[in-house]
Amino acid sequence: MLQNIVMKDWFKVLAAGLLVSIICGCSGGNLVKEIHIGLYNNNELKIKLNVMTSKPVDLYAEYWIEGKQPVKYRSTTTGNATSYKLVLCNILPDTTYSYHIVTVDGGDTAVSKTYTFKSHQLPLFLQEQFNVKVAAKAILPLQFSDGLMLINKRYAPGVAFLVDARGQIRWYHMIDRLGFKVINFTKDKTLLSILGRNDEPTSYGSEILEVNMLGDTLLHLTKGQGDFKQTIHHEILKNDKGQLVTIFVDKRIIDLTSVGGSKQDTVNGDGIMVMDKTGKQLYKWSVFDVIDPLKDPKILKTKKDWMHANSLSYDTDGNYLMSFYNNGQIWKINSRDGKVIYKFGKGGSIAMPADCNFTQAHAAHINKQGNLMFFDNGVEKHQSGVYAMKIDEKNQTSTIAMHIKLPKEIFNGRMGSAYMINDTTTLVCCSKRHIVVLANNKGVLQWTLETSVPTYRAGFIKYEQLDPFLKP
Repeated sequence: MLQNIVMKDWFKVLAAGLLVSIICGCSGGNLVKEIHIGLYNNNELKIKLNVMTSKPVDLYAEYWIEGKQPVKYRSTTTGNATSYKLVLCNILPDTTYSYHIVTVDGGDTAVSKTYTFKSHQLPLFLQEQFNVKVAAKAILPLQFSDGLMLINKRYAPGVAFLVDARGQIRWYHMIDRLGFKVINFTKDKTLLSILGRNDEPTSYGSEILEVNMLGDTLLHLTKGQGDFKQTIHHEILKNDKGQLVTIFVDKRIIDLTSVGGSKQDTVNGDGIMVMDKTGKQLYKWSVFDVIDPLKDPKILKTKKDWMHANSLSYDTDGNYLMSFYNNGQIWKINSRDGKVIYKFGKGGSIAMPADCNFTQAHAAHINKQGNLMFFDNGVEKHQSGVYAMKIDEKNQTSTIAMHIKLPKEIFNGRMGSAYMINDTTTLVCCSKRHIVVLANNKGVLQWTLETSVPTYRAGFIKYEQLDPFLKP
C-alpha cells in the first residue's frame, strides 16, 4: 500500500512539473499540444508518455541520458490519431533524462522542445539483488557486454530480471501470488514462463504466462483450461508455428505386483505436450510410449518421479532433445512419430568416450558450433562442469568438443545451465550456490554474479534480439 501511495504522489508531482513546462513551450505551430508522463504498468524502468496533438500524425519520442547526447534512444512509432501512448523502456534508475517528441506529417518532420524527467530508484525489495566480482587480470569478452542475462525468482512474488554484466537490473517484471518457475525468451521478443505456487516443486507449475517487453500480458493459461489438465514443469517453448511446447507430468496407474509393488500403483513419468494459445492439445508424447517401467529395476524407488525430465529443446533438424536427471541420459526424439532416435549417457545407444563421465545433466541444447551442450551436475564426483559433444548419429558415436571442469567449491548437484558467450567463455548458472559465473574453457572463473535468488537458469540474450526495447 505504501509503495502505491508513493508511486501515485511521484506521478502527480512529476506530471504536474512537466505539464507546466510543456504548456509554456507548445507554441509557434508545433503539433504537440500536451504531454503527460508517468509509470507504465507500475514499473520503475518503464516511462509512459501520453501525447496529444492537434492533428493525426506519425509520432515517436527520442530520449537520452542528460549530458550524454548524441547517444539517443527511441520509442516505437505510433500514428493516425491525436492521442498517443509512448513507452520508454531503456531506462536506468535514479537517472535524469532529456527527451523530445518527433512528429512526421506527410513529408514534414518536426521536433518539439526538449524536456527532462528523473527516473526513480528501484523499490527497496529490488535493490542489491545482484553483486558482481571480476577476477584479477580478467579480460571479459566483448560479446558479454553486448547482451543481458535472463534470471528468474521462483518464489512469490515472482520476478523476471534482465541483468547486465555489471549486475545492474535493466528490465524486470513482477507478479504477486506466484513465482516464475521457468522462463524463456522467444523469437517474438516475448518472455514465456511457467508460473507456480511456493508449495509446488522447484520447476513445476500450473499456469503459463507470456508478456511482451512492455510488460503487457499476451497470453495467460491456467491448468484446467482447454486440454491443459496436467501439471507442467522444467520447460516452456514456442515452436515455429507459435504453439506452446512444454513437459508435463504423465501419471499412470500400473500393476507393479511382478516387481513387489501393488496392483494399482502410481508411476509418475514425463511427456511432451504441444498446445495452441487456447490450451487445445495438438500433440502429446510420453516416456510410457517408448519404455516399460517394469523393466526398470529401480522402479519401486523412482515411481514417484520415475525419469525426472529437466529440459527440452530442439535439434537443428526440428526433433526434440530431452534430458533426464534420474537416469542421467539425454534423448533425441522424433517430433513427428515419437520414436527415440538416440539415447546419450550411461547405458545409452551412443558410444561415449571413456573420459566423458557426466552424471546428471541440465539445459541440454545445440550450441552455436552445432554440438550437444549441457551442464553436468557431476553428482557422483562432486564436481560440476560443462560438456559439448559432437554426436555422430549415423555411426552412433560421440567425441568431446569441449569439457569445462568447474572449481569444486561451486559444485552444484541440482538445476543449473551453461550457454556459450563465445568460443572461449561460457555463462554457467550454479543455482544451488546462488551464483552465475563466466568460465573460460580451462574452468577458470573470469567473473561471478552473486544472486539473492536461486535462479533455475541464466540465459543470455543479445541486445540485437531486444531491439528496439533495450539497448546498451
